[in-house]
This record gives sequence, structure tokens and C-alpha cells, in this order.
Amino acid sequence: MKNRKERWMSAGAAACCLLCLLPSCAKQTKIEEGEDFVYCINGEGTGLFKVVCDISQETPNDGAETALEKMASPSEDIEYMPAIPENVKVKSLKVEHDIAYIDFNKKYNEIPSIEEKLVRAAVVQTLVRLDGINGVWITVEEENLKNESGKVLGVLNGDDFAESAGSSPSAYEQTTLTLFFANESGDQLVRQQMDVRYNTNVPREKLIVEKLMGGPKKSGAYPTLNPSAALLGVTVKEGTCYVNFDSEFLNSVYDVRPEVAIYSLVNSLLEGTGAGSVQIMVNGEKNASYQETVDLSQPLERDLSWEEEKEEE
Repeated sequence: MKNRKERWMSAGAAACCLLCLLPSCAKQTKIEEGEDFVYCINGEGTGLFKVVCDISQETPNDGAETALEKMASPSEDIEYMPAIPENVKVKSLKVEHDIAYIDFNKKYNEIPSIEEKLVRAAVVQTLVRLDGINGVWITVEEENLKNESGKVLGVLNGDDFAESAGSSPSAYEQTTLTLFFANESGDQLVRQQMDVRYNTNVPREKLIVEKLMGGPKKSGAYPTLNPSAALLGVTVKEGTCYVNFDSEFLNSVYDVRPEVAIYSLVNSLLEGTGAGSVQIMVNGEKNASYQETVDLSQPLERDLSWEEEKEEE
């Protein structure tokens, strides 16, 4: 009997693709407003597909547990693959500070690369829809999941994935961002316009943070954020932009005031998104302090008082 990996590579895969839900969820693929659903992997193995399924949750942990069980349970339907392969098991699950921490067994590392990205996307996009969950942190045998470059993926949210049922190439567009960098003295902010070409699957808030960390492209401005920091996740939810870094973010490598560094990030995000505040997190925690000066425990609002005044011509 062929295993999942062999079926994935086979032209006759559809005959062995199983729905990633319990029997009560089979074939309910028309999503009505307000209905619960989980994500499956389509029969072609090219993208995700929504399937209706009741997910009762008294707590975020209950909802996540139910969703993961249904994503791993096969049915008689042959149109879909289970989002979670049969031999991949959830060893532990806990929800803390709006983050769902999932530890899989070692079989997760045996999932082929292309399929793993779809499995990861299905898990994350299903769970972040649940009340009380804003991100997902995946580990395998308590080891952090890493990308191809060896960087820890950390907290993931739905914006990290392109939701698609097909495999059409990504579209690119041109846009102009307003970013805030430091002045030469490092004690005030300088506003600059940056023209960028970007993948439309990349959320605007993530694009802003990445370009800000890359530093200015024009003279008269200087970088503010540690480029070695890992961006673990960024999303806008209920008017607040949540930005999650690893602990390297707290190590300043530039001679700028702590407030200038933080408000370069806050002002840039609020200038370019519809958010009204920014919550900065470090490894998923909100109780950090930047350079023992800026309290990051609460969402921060725009503060243009740090912007350098332009001299009148």
C-alpha cells in the first residue's frame, strides 16, 4: 500500500486523497457566513480548501484541540487530503497569550517540503480564526521549526501564507511606503518615501517592517532597528498591529535613542496600515522593555513629536 508521500507524487493521487475532517464534515464545502470551517489540502496538492465543520470551544485550547483532531481525521471522501498526515501526531498543545504552541512528533520532519508548507498553512490559517488565538508557534519534538535559511519561524499567522486553491504565479505590484528612520544624531525621526515592488501575497504590514529593518535607501536618514532580529510574525487584528520579534530585537546596534527606534516602527506601521496602535512582542511575550527605557507591555500609538522639524526654505 502506498504511503502518503508516494501518493503525493503519484498521478493517481486523487484515489487516495482523504478529507481532513470527521465524517460530519464531508463534502460541506459551501461556506455560509458565520459557519465554522477548517482547511484541507486539495486533491492536486497545490493549495488549500475550506470545508464546513462545527468547532465548539469553551476555551481557545478546546477549540484548537478540536480543530486539529478534525484536520487529522479521514473520511470516505476522496477529493481532499487530510491537512495533517496520518503518522504525524500532536504531542502537546497549549494556548498562552493568544499564541497556540503546538509540538508535533518527529514524523512531521518527514513531510516533503512542498507538502509541509501546505500542512503548516492549513494548521495556522485554521487556528488563527478561533477566538483567543492570534498566532501559532510550531515545534517538532520541542525543537523550533525553521525555514530553509535556518531561521526560527516563531509565531505564524494567516498573513504569512497565500490562501489559494491553485498554483498560479504570484502577482507583483508597485507601491510607495512612508517610513520613519533616524536623523544623523539619532535623536529624532526622519520621514522618507520608499518605492517598492512587492509580492501581493505579502501583507502590507509585513512589507513595512521588512523594509524598515532593511534601512533607508536615500541619504539623510539612518537605520533604527537591528537587522539581525528575526521577524516572527506581524498581523493587524481589531485595530491593533501585533509585531513579534525574537530576543535579538532588544539588542540595539545603532547609536539612536530607544524612543526613536521604537517610534520609527510604530509610526511607520500606523502611517501605512489601518491600525490605530502597535503591540510589540518579543518571543510572543508582551512584558518586554526596550533598552530599559520604552515599556512594550501595552499597545503604542502614533507619536510624531519625535519627528525632526523641517527647516523653512
